[in-house]
Amino acid sequence: MKNQSKKTVIIKEYFYITIGALLVTVGVYYFKFPNNFSIGGVTGVGILLSSVLGGRISSGTIVLVINMALLVLGYIMFGRSFGIKTAYGSLILSVGLKVLEIVNPLEHPLTNEPVIELFFAVALPGIGAAILFNLGSSTGGTDIIAMILKRKTNINIGQALLVTDIILTLLTFPIFGMLTGLLSVAGLFTKSVVVDNIVEALNLCKYLTVICDDAEDICDFIIKKLNRSATIYDAKGAFTNHKKKIVLTVMSRSEALQLQHYIKRNHPEAFILITNTSEIIGRGFRGYL
Repeated sequence: MKNQSKKTVIIKEYFYITIGALLVTVGVYYFKFPNNFSIGGVTGVGILLSSVLGGRISSGTIVLVINMALLVLGYIMFGRSFGIKTAYGSLILSVGLKVLEIVNPLEHPLTNEPVIELFFAVALPGIGAAILFNLGSSTGGTDIIAMILKRKTNINIGQALLVTDIILTLLTFPIFGMLTGLLSVAGLFTKSVVVDNIVEALNLCKYLTVICDDAEDICDFIIKKLNRSATIYDAKGAFTNHKKKIVLTVMSRSEALQLQHYIKRNHPEAFILITNTSEIIGRGFRGYL
């Protein structure tokens, strides 16, 4: 039963990794490539090199070659410890871009509105990357370079990759002109904000502190109806000196709403403090090992 449950979790994880990688693929191919938005990373290198080579080699082909080379290098450097999830995400992106080039070749952007296209060029890969990061995966590329640099050098990896992304983005000015360059710079700064906020939203839970007289009934609802747990403290009201119970619990937003409604109906005298939290370590949550 335990092995079956573990298999289900793994299948579910790779399903979401596939969805995340496909979102990145669609955003890059349909909105980033046609508009030459170079927002760093291997796809940015692909856009710049394809232009420098006069379009003789497509951006998708360059991304495929670079990512495959980095995957081989990553396996040589790290062996079996190399991230299987990262390799899978990288493979989906690289092969997906090449397949789209064959099935649905694009010669120009989908619309004449570059700002709208920039929105999707940032939003779709941002959502996809957030899903991947949330599952300990990525689409490879600069992430593999970061893994290698981290092992072999003492440099600040985050700053090194940020500098690389900025350089790639700035190169769009002499190659593609002022408009594309400015839009690429805007996309670079927006990308990190989008990914960070989406990752936080995906992990967002509610931390509830319930001050009440009857903790047993509330905990019974939490355990039996919501399949969660809680911690109970003894307390005393400072104004009334009456004995109280404090119930601490963490759950999803929908579960918190159910608990809130239950307490409001059955324990209207209870006092509830609700806090947003996205960093939870423990059984039943993302941080549990």
